[in-house]
Amino acid sequence: MTERKPRVVVRRALPTEPAVRGSASLFMTEAERQGVSAGRRMLYVGPEPAPADVAEALEVGSGEPVLARRKLLLAGDVPVRIATSYLRLDLFGGTPLGEPGFVTPSLQAGIEALGHRFGRAEEHLVAREPRPQEAETLDLDPGEWVVRILRASYAADGTPVHVLETVCAASRHVFTITQVTGADEF
Repeated sequence: MTERKPRVVVRRALPTEPAVRGSASLFMTEAERQGVSAGRRMLYVGPEPAPADVAEALEVGSGEPVLARRKLLLAGDVPVRIATSYLRLDLFGGTPLGEPGFVTPSLQAGIEALGHRFGRAEEHLVAREPRPQEAETLDLDPGEWVVRILRASYAADGTPVHVLETVCAASRHVFTITQVTGADEF
C-alpha cells in the first residue's frame, strides 16, 4: 500500500485583493500570508489550440493557436493547482512572455510593459470531475473533484489580453468570496 501525501488546505480569495493580484505570484503571496510553504514549477510555455471558452474570451477562433503558460502550484510538496495563462499570439507572440520560465517581475508587469493597461476582469467558477491529466498532475484520489476558475482580463481599451485558467483540487481549497464595500444589501 502506497502512503498518501498529507493533504493541505489553502485559501483563494475572490475577488483577489489588488496587492495580491499585482504581486510576483498570486499563489506564492497568498500561501505566505497563510503560513504555507509554497512552490511552483513551470510545466509548459508555447503555442497550443485555444479551448472554446478561452477562445471566446480572447476573441479568437476556437482551436486557434494562443500562447499558453502552464504551471503547477504546490503547498509543501502537495500539488494544489494547475494555472494556465492564455495570451493572444497576435499581441504577445515573439515577446518575452513566450520565453520559457517565469516572467519577472510578474506576468502582469510583462503585459503592461507591452502597452496593455488593465481595465477589468470577469471570473467564473465551475466544480467538476477532473480530466485524466488533471487528476494525475494534481495527484487526486478517485472521486475527488476540481474547481475550475476562468478569469478573463481586458485592457482599459476593452481588448482581451489574458485568460487565466486555474484548476484547483477542491479538497485542498477554501474559497473566500468578499462583497464589494458599499454595495452590500440583505
